[in-house]
Amino acid sequence: MKLKFALVSVFALPLLPAGAQVGSRPVLTAAPTQAAPRGQAPAAPAGKNGASLALSPEYRIGAYDTLQVTVWKEQQLSGVFPVRPDGMISLVLLGDVPAASLTPMKLGENIAEALKKYIQDPLVTVTVTAVNSQKVYVVGQVGKVGPVELAPGMTPLEAIASAGGLAPFSSGKNAYILRGEPGKQKKIPFDYKKALKGKEDHAVLLETGDTIVIP
Repeated sequence: MKLKFALVSVFALPLLPAGAQVGSRPVLTAAPTQAAPRGQAPAAPAGKNGASLALSPEYRIGAYDTLQVTVWKEQQLSGVFPVRPDGMISLVLLGDVPAASLTPMKLGENIAEALKKYIQDPLVTVTVTAVNSQKVYVVGQVGKVGPVELAPGMTPLEAIASAGGLAPFSSGKNAYILRGEPGKQKKIPFDYKKALKGKEDHAVLLETGDTIVIP
């Protein structure tokens, strides 16, 4: 009797279609070897060399990021989409869709809602496959002027080091950080020498879009 009960239990399990997903909750990340929750499709590997991107659920999509948008059972509507400088992505049927400043989950909800005009109960997954928007800029007397990839908790000193350090004959005196949108930027003083000696305990943590100026 026990054996019969076990067999009945096995065959009573509901069979879900491959890649099935419940609801329109977008998936941020999933390790390639991690089993997906029952009823939810595993997220595609993301990042360099197929590594998963460890992003916060509150991560905000930015210009130049790359997104994987998957509409279940609608291969023609799915694909990899770069976020344009204007913050938009271009999708079949929907045209331009705002993506920048939204979380992947919210973007997925917006896309699903818009697709209801064409598809019954669309199931949408949005995954960030490449983060290209998280940058700061170093200009002035440094080894290499230009953008620097922003790491979590990065300080101005670390960004300057990533830009090749100070140029010859530069002391780093009167350095500062510009933060905010053009026309609304605030100037944050930065004492390079104190930071170098470890005396600047208020070391500013950089934010996306900051510009470090070394006169």
